[in-house]
Amino acid sequence: MAIVSCHESSRYDGLLVKSLLDGKGVFLCVLLIGLLAMAARNAVDPDLWWHLKTGQYIAEHKGVPHVDPFSYTRSGAPWVAHEWLTELLLYQLERISGFAGLIVLFASIISAAFVLLYLRCGTNPSVAGVATLVAAWATASLWGVRPQMLSLLLTSLWLLLLEESERRPRLLWWTIPLTLLWVNLHAGFAVGLALSALFLAGECFEAVWLQLSRGLPQPNSSQLRHAAFILVLDLLMVPLNPNGLRLFSYPIETLRSAAMQGYIVEWASPNFHHAEYLPFLLLVLGTFAVLSLRWVRVRPRDLLLLLTGLYAGLVSIRMLPLFALIAAPVLSKGLGQWRLRGRPDLLVRSRQSLPSSHFLINAVIVLGMAGFAAVHLAQVIQRQPEAEARQFPERAVAYLRDHPASGAIFNDYDWGGYLIWKLYPSTQVFIDGRADLYGEEFLDQYADTYQLKGDWRHPLERWHIHTVLVPYDSALAVGLGNVPNWSVAYQDSQAVILTDQVSPR
Repeated sequence: MAIVSCHESSRYDGLLVKSLLDGKGVFLCVLLIGLLAMAARNAVDPDLWWHLKTGQYIAEHKGVPHVDPFSYTRSGAPWVAHEWLTELLLYQLERISGFAGLIVLFASIISAAFVLLYLRCGTNPSVAGVATLVAAWATASLWGVRPQMLSLLLTSLWLLLLEESERRPRLLWWTIPLTLLWVNLHAGFAVGLALSALFLAGECFEAVWLQLSRGLPQPNSSQLRHAAFILVLDLLMVPLNPNGLRLFSYPIETLRSAAMQGYIVEWASPNFHHAEYLPFLLLVLGTFAVLSLRWVRVRPRDLLLLLTGLYAGLVSIRMLPLFALIAAPVLSKGLGQWRLRGRPDLLVRSRQSLPSSHFLINAVIVLGMAGFAAVHLAQVIQRQPEAEARQFPERAVAYLRDHPASGAIFNDYDWGGYLIWKLYPSTQVFIDGRADLYGEEFLDQYADTYQLKGDWRHPLERWHIHTVLVPYDSALAVGLGNVPNWSVAYQDSQAVILTDQVSPR
């Protein structure tokens, strides 16, 4: 066994520090720290709260629920808790470190996803960095303390493994444990399997139809058989979860759910009249503008992935990150070809080390960015209670805790998860963010009641509701304020609690 002396160890450490503070290393450090600061968000996702309560339920009951325990309208109905492992992680982390731990963890997850993307964007650091930041900008509206961010990270890692497997086919074996982990973290595992299938289909197309094309690597049959075999093994991992074979059909049912598409904004198509989706539009236009350049070549396989990702992103806002992760390397490599066209000396110069005098400047830059990120992260954590109170009816919930409702409560859709976290098990909700559980018909009835449309009284009568908690300026609040027997029990600048003075039946 080789023994390294202290002197040699110090020399290696010095080389490591120099490599991190040289050219590409310092750029990667700054990018990572900047993404970490950019990704730090307050935990205000409406679904976070029922995810936390589900994690608590799993920890206390030592098992994953298969029927709904949280609502009285769907009590005992079948429920697919496909994010059970993420929910357990969320609860345990919140219990140990509070929301600070959640904010730091998910900021790290998001930044790691885009660092992996950066590694796929070619050898030119500046071009790769710009493409990565554009992709991050295009998806930033979806970031937060949410289980979907784990799927973002795993999708980014999955794409890296698929691309690198052309040179090192054994890397595909890592998709097997990743599938086993992913299928228990989030139903987004289906994206990874779909990407593997698209890669395989694209390479089969190239092998059969493009064997004589110049500039394209020729996949051999053994590599294709190896990739197909690994995909089969990945599929065999899917049933290894508490919901078993049900996870095969659940992602497809979710994508086809009219309730999800009709009532959840993220499952609808992006509206380019809203400024938050303009970065995605710029990414689309920029990518295809680069592809139109005559000296830029793109493999049919990559074009297949790109078009599939574009279709998914245009159909559903939730799928915007998929297109961004596919498009950014295409954009970066295309711009890199344009920048180096006729100037090969740029590539040589980009690989040269910086003079030693620049190491101190780079160190100051990295430390400055780290300090900025730390301060920003601390401020986000400090603002968490304020952000929570601004987004959710904290004071109204405190009133209900001190003055328990007699009978069932009708609540705002976005507040259902918060009520579950704060009031369950003493109080069950009418509805929460699990649209797949409630279904289209029930959501239609809820919407009619909330907006005073059609037979809006029917759900209130059917479920014997005598307490309503909704935003103070909602149509239902205004309407019930003019109905005999209904009166305001509590009101603030955010929420109103109305009660029916008729005694519960």
